Amino acid sequence: MQKSVRYNEGHALYLAMLARKEGTKRGFLSKKAAEASRWHEKWFALYQNVLFYFEGEQSGRPAGMYLLEGCSCERTPAPPRTNAGPAGARDALDKQYYFTVLFGHDGQKPLELRCEEEQAGKEWMEAIHQASYADILIEREVLMQKYIHLVQIVETEKIATNQLRHQLEDQDTEIERLKSEIVALNKTKERMRPYHVHQEEEDPDIKKIKKVQSFMRGWLCRRKWKTIVQDYICSPHAESMRKRNQIVFTMVEAETEYVHQLYILVNGFLRPLRMAASSKKPPINHDDVSSIFLNSETIMFLHEIFHQGLKARLANWPTLVLADLFDILLPMLNIYQEFVRNHQYSLQVLANCKQNRDFDKLLKQYEANPACEGRMLETFLTYPMFQIPRYIITLHELLAHTPHEHVERKSLEFAKSKLEELSRVMHDEVSDTENIRKNLAIERMIVEGCDILLDTSQTFIRQGSLIQVPSVERGKLSKVRLGSLSLKKEGERQCFLFTKHFLICTRSSGGKLHLLKTGGVLSLIQCTLIEEPDGSDDDPKGSGHMFGHLDFKIVVEPPDAASFTVVLLAPSRQEKAAWMSDISQCVDNIRCNGLMTIVFEENSKVTVPHMIKSDARLHKDDTDICFSKTLNSCKVPQIRYASVERLLERLTDLRFLSIDFLNTFLHTYRIFTTATVVLAKLSDIYKRPFTSIPVRSLELFFATSQNNREHLVDGKSPRLCRKFSSPPPLAVSRTSSPVRARKLSLTSSLNSRIGALDLTNSSSSSSPTTTTHSPAASPPPHTAAVLESAPADKAGDSADMSPCRSPTTPRHLRYRQPGGQVADSAHCSVSPASAFAIATAAAGHGSPPGFNNERTCDKEFIIRRTATNRVLNVLRHWVSKHAQDFELNNELKMNVLNLLEEVLRDPDLLPQERKATANILRALSQDDQDDIHLKLEDIIQMTDCPKAECFETLSAMELAEQITLLDHIVFRSIPYEEFLGQGWMKLDKNERTPYIMKTSQHFNEMSNLVASQIMNYADISSRANAIEKWVAVADICRCLHNYNGVLEITSALNRSAIYRLKKTWAKVSKQTKALMDKLQKTVSSEGRFKNLRETLKNCNPPAVPYLGMYLTDLAFIEEGTPNFTEEGLVNFSKMRMISHIIREIRQFQQTAYRIDQQPKVIQYLLDKALVIDEDSLYELSLKIEPRLPA
Repeated sequence: MQKSVRYNEGHALYLAMLARKEGTKRGFLSKKAAEASRWHEKWFALYQNVLFYFEGEQSGRPAGMYLLEGCSCERTPAPPRTNAGPAGARDALDKQYYFTVLFGHDGQKPLELRCEEEQAGKEWMEAIHQASYADILIEREVLMQKYIHLVQIVETEKIATNQLRHQLEDQDTEIERLKSEIVALNKTKERMRPYHVHQEEEDPDIKKIKKVQSFMRGWLCRRKWKTIVQDYICSPHAESMRKRNQIVFTMVEAETEYVHQLYILVNGFLRPLRMAASSKKPPINHDDVSSIFLNSETIMFLHEIFHQGLKARLANWPTLVLADLFDILLPMLNIYQEFVRNHQYSLQVLANCKQNRDFDKLLKQYEANPACEGRMLETFLTYPMFQIPRYIITLHELLAHTPHEHVERKSLEFAKSKLEELSRVMHDEVSDTENIRKNLAIERMIVEGCDILLDTSQTFIRQGSLIQVPSVERGKLSKVRLGSLSLKKEGERQCFLFTKHFLICTRSSGGKLHLLKTGGVLSLIQCTLIEEPDGSDDDPKGSGHMFGHLDFKIVVEPPDAASFTVVLLAPSRQEKAAWMSDISQCVDNIRCNGLMTIVFEENSKVTVPHMIKSDARLHKDDTDICFSKTLNSCKVPQIRYASVERLLERLTDLRFLSIDFLNTFLHTYRIFTTATVVLAKLSDIYKRPFTSIPVRSLELFFATSQNNREHLVDGKSPRLCRKFSSPPPLAVSRTSSPVRARKLSLTSSLNSRIGALDLTNSSSSSSPTTTTHSPAASPPPHTAAVLESAPADKAGDSADMSPCRSPTTPRHLRYRQPGGQVADSAHCSVSPASAFAIATAAAGHGSPPGFNNERTCDKEFIIRRTATNRVLNVLRHWVSKHAQDFELNNELKMNVLNLLEEVLRDPDLLPQERKATANILRALSQDDQDDIHLKLEDIIQMTDCPKAECFETLSAMELAEQITLLDHIVFRSIPYEEFLGQGWMKLDKNERTPYIMKTSQHFNEMSNLVASQIMNYADISSRANAIEKWVAVADICRCLHNYNGVLEITSALNRSAIYRLKKTWAKVSKQTKALMDKLQKTVSSEGRFKNLRETLKNCNPPAVPYLGMYLTDLAFIEEGTPNFTEEGLVNFSKMRMISHIIREIRQFQQTAYRIDQQPKVIQYLLDKALVIDEDSLYELSLKIEPRLPA
């Protein structure tokens, strides 16, 4: 406690001024004077630990001050009063509050104070108590006592240490004495040895007995120790330690590879680009280099240190201590956090830099370096994103084999928790940048390059193989058949669908893609999708009968060239439905967004960006939703976390529907909700659209300006130079009678390059009217397109000849250029919101019954039509791409049928909606599947032939084809819901994921068959020939893109029972060994199956990937992030990552092989009598080639 303080007068006056202005407590108190009974009223101010008092409130100079540090404050009773004075005055004095401040300094008198009110007195006492720092002093005393106690403990330990040191010295002295005694005894023994030798020579029988006894003792001791060692080797603890050591060895190998990848990233890309940025004509500047690579070099140095520490630990094997290494790594995780936060921006900067041809050429030169092994820069930038999840899985496995009392367990658990926190952030960033990496990977595969893929807002939807049918003049299909080999070979195209474009490519033998010179890049905004192309007079059956209803047509109408048509064939009806659903959804999004942009921006004060910004629920984080910085295909921020209610609200938001959100939701909804809840929401939005839509959405939907009917647009505006059509959500089939098709175009003449949508009022008379624009409203340099009503019976000849197209608009709406004369019938003015709603509702061919002019202007009617459109759109997507949901849930199927039948009974239903509803009903009701969709059980029943073929009589081609057919049938049968929740790793995995377990079982059975067939031969030459034949089968499987079959065979050849047969492998040719090494490198698990992933990117379906690769990816995602946040929100970023993997799996599931079944071969492959179990195989291997003596 401070007993005195130095201060000068200036310092005191400054503190007094602060106390008057900023004092903790200020007010009038009565202070007892030195005389016993006199009280003086003073104005007190408390500042920190100093109490000032002034003669009055306006006094500038203090009359005195008190230092309160170490003081105490307590209440005192009122002093006794004399009887003098009136009774009222005595009562007032008795009611006053008295308290005393006692100072801890010797000789200082206490300060006695009083105030008028008790509450004020308590506040003064509390303030003085806090200013005395009494709590801090008490805490200081406690700490001093602890310090003294610790000092005493240290002294005690020093004394104990000295005692132990003296004891050790005494023991050392005793040891030296004993050593000297032993030396003396040894000398005595040496002197007596000649006598014993003489005795042993004299008695050889005793010598033999002693030798036998010594041998028996040694044999018994060795036997005992051998039993102990064998028991330990078979014990659970030894098995756990072996697995733990194996995990560590694998971790060291993975870390070595990761450090090598970082070395290539830094020395192969970062440092050369820095040098290029310093050249005279730099293709990139230093800022962009820093933005792309950020702290990659620091990460490399960090992991080099970590790798050296791991290798040093291996020197102490079998004792492996790793916790301290992770303690070194954890404090530097903020470096990873910076890299993660910058990752998305890094890929965006890289995509922008690639638009510079010099930089792109230089980058391809760097990527051609053999050390890169064909990998792109984006791949190396992504490696650090997957390293933290790999550490988490490694720590999880280590903890599983680390006893609870182990010295490292707590440190490993702490490291795992810290890494999991970082992993949650990294998973979100990986999800947000997945689309950019996918686009850049496809762009690199195209030899000519594709600039549209460098647009970061372009979202990948699907890819696959389609057959392009050649066409002749007048749009008639050539007389070709689907079974034609020339058509399959020459017309096969690799197609890629994005949210804005459709790419058609051919693939060369080397795996590279080439865009078609004509129609290689189709802008979806210029496309019209036709599900069932028209028949012709020469072909009355139509192309649908010719190609088995597998064809569909895309009509492209570029603004600066002649229109053309692309006819494509899908491998199956299911795949056709999936392509149709995705393409039409993308077209809907583009055209609806473009139409909404022009309608709102040209006829309203609310622009589309402002409309989205005005609705805070679309971009602002809240308690039940959190958004990402990335925008989806509708230019709306992607959802990162959200409640189930908000996800369902986004699904039914009538303003937009992003196809990437729809795909993710339908793939993963069963994780956080049920199909019944989703269907109930759709039913509710149909029956009660106004109550189901947020009020803010309705306000913005109709936020139009009624006063501004004509608006001028800047001629440089790019959005009016494109062509929009009013999109229906669903493709149109040819089941109904032919009707006229008409397009809603938002473009003006090509010369003006500008137009503006104007919704004009017309008179109610039926006579023709002329509408003109005044110069003030429309200056000469600008023209505007005008939407007017036209008689339904005056359609052009071209409309009569046009096929039934999906982008159509009501007949009573059409466009004309300003100044033209149009015949008009009775109609009402159409508001911009009405035009938008009618267009998005796919009001099609002719006005429906009851669709009169009043209802056109009725907002309720517009909302109901738009809600019906949304419900049908989601249901069509659900039924066409997720049919398994309805096959396994009959109750769900019946509820959907009931809802669709209720929709059909709606008297206001538009013709296009009626056709769409009928198509969905037909898809749900039909039970016939494609012929190619066979099941393994069906094939087993078909292969009940009396005699099976033997291995020698079967060719390698026959074996490879039938293995591929079986593998694809088993792979295709896995429903996508089994990939959710890691059911294959649970205890009840056979019940939760029966098809995944069946796939794993089939893999093991095929691998066992290969190994058993080789071991069945007794002579070396036959076994070597069998190995060469199976390697040839594996190579044919590779050519058939059956990489699962390749791995089945190579894993069998790598089994210990076969791998150890050195004499047999010596007979195998060098060419076969080299081919096997090539196959093993292709399907190697090194680098997360990097070679297999690259191979799958460059191959055309059909293909059979290795399922374990995708299960590993899903395990990474499941282990790294939870399904729900701590607040109970759905982790939708994780759902998006899972959906990407499931989408890739389903891409390979949907395209089937066209391979004929051979019952005898299949019966051989499925014959379990030929399979030998693992233990018997190894015993047989030991008989064939016994172990060499040590």
